[in-house]
Amino acid sequence: MESQEKLNAILEYADDMKAERIETLDVHAKTTVAHYFVVCTGTSDVHVRAIAERVAEKMRENHKIKPLRTEAGDASWVLQDFGDVVFNVMRDEKRQFYDLESLWNTMAPDSSLIVE
Repeated sequence: MESQEKLNAILEYADDMKAERIETLDVHAKTTVAHYFVVCTGTSDVHVRAIAERVAEKMRENHKIKPLRTEAGDASWVLQDFGDVVFNVMRDEKRQFYDLESLWNTMAPDSSLIVE
């Protein structure tokens, strides 16, 4: 499955679960870790877990893809690594504190990663 197709599926499943402020960060020219980061907000710890669980379930059922790794240190942030797409679901407090959008949007591209 292509990165863009995987991204679109994750966005659709997160939206189906009423995730808020879904944002895609294109990081392919900034890191080798992934092509895209998806960041979205859940309204409660239960909502955060439900979004993450549903995305993983739908990716497995519909696309035969499981996260390579899932991190859920506490219930207010769940990260799922789908290889070229990293999916983050956070409570608003965590999202504001870590501000991944600003971090990645202000980072300069790495010229060694840019393919022409």
